[in-house]
This record gives sequence, structure tokens and C-alpha cells, in this order.
Amino acid sequence: MSPARILLADDHGVVRQGLKLLIDNEPDMEVVGEAADGTAVLRLAHALSPDIVVMDISMPGMNGLGATRTLTQLQRGIAVVALTRHDDQTHLEEMLRAGASGYVLKQSAPTDLIRAIRAVAAGGVYIDPAMTVQVADPSRPGVPISHEAQAAISDREAEVLRLVAVGHTNKEIAARLGISVKTVEVHKANAMRKLGLSGRVDVIRYGVLQGWLHDT
Repeated sequence: MSPARILLADDHGVVRQGLKLLIDNEPDMEVVGEAADGTAVLRLAHALSPDIVVMDISMPGMNGLGATRTLTQLQRGIAVVALTRHDDQTHLEEMLRAGASGYVLKQSAPTDLIRAIRAVAAGGVYIDPAMTVQVADPSRPGVPISHEAQAAISDREAEVLRLVAVGHTNKEIAARLGISVKTVEVHKANAMRKLGLSGRVDVIRYGVLQGWLHDT
């Protein structure tokens, strides 16, 4: 397989240089471009068609959140891994809502970023292990989910929800399970209704609670 093509987005040149050395040292990934702000991300993503953008959140002009939201709407084949110092739940959830598939802290070990890139390149979702405690915080809406609610979903509904949580599209799930896209949508909707999940962030949070995101 060809190496994953990666666009780096960070307003600090020294950081980009370090990331490039780290990533280019891996045989299954390569850096194809660098951007210092969100506007440059969109321009280079259109010109280079990378597989993944490693995106800083705090950049001048258009920040990483805005760039992620626009990028995932305009070029759906490109995945985003947020790489940031923001270790709070709000930034994590905003990036997930914007369409990011990965969230890694700059404070974490370099190997966490490499794991995130590989997970996202395989179509999955990756959240920094340091953030999973916050994601599973029982004081947040939708958590915890009762045993009765979990028992109410069928095995097939649970399997569909797991595949949604780890990043697969309805079409990919249908092909994997040998069912129609419409059936996938029905199972997904039923599972979310029974568990009281209202959107992508809730599904990913539930996936963290079940241990799905680091078991794929």
C-alpha cells in the first residue's frame, strides 16, 4: 500500500519541522505539505489531496476548528487529526463536531500521534488516552447509560453502533455486514434512540466507555 499522505498545519515552523522528521521516519506515512494557518490548509488540501491533515487548533487567521469544519464539508475524503495543547472537553467535542477523526495532545508521547494517524488512515477514530477520563465523565449529559438501556439493543444494533463509533460510514458498514445502507441507518437510529444518544459526539463518547476506540 502507498504511504498515507499527510499535510501538517501548525503556525510554528519548528513544530512542523519536528513533526515532519517524526512522520517521515515511518514507512507507512509521508508529509506532502505544510501550512501555517487555516486558509493555507484549505488551499494546499485542494492542491495536494492529502489523506490526512494533522491540524493545530490555535492558528492565526482561520483557526484549526474553522479549517476542519470547512475541509470536512468540501473534501470528504480527507481526515483530520487535531494536534493541540487544549486538554479540555470543550475543544475535543467542538473538533469532533467539526468532523475531526482524531484528537492528540502535544503534551503526549510522539507515539500517540503515530498511533492516531494509523488509526485514522484505517478509517477509525482516535482520542488521546489522556482525554478518555473526561470523555467518560459521569457528570456529563448522556453518561452513564443504564444496564437496562444497553440490554435493550440487539447484537446487530450494537455491532452497527460500534462500527459507527470507530469511524466507518454507513456504506462501509453495509458492505462489511452484508446488509443494505437503509438497514444500517435503521439499526443505528434504533440503537441511538434506545441509548439516548443524540449525535456523533455521543456515539464516540459511548464508544470510549465501551473500550471500542482502542480495540480496533
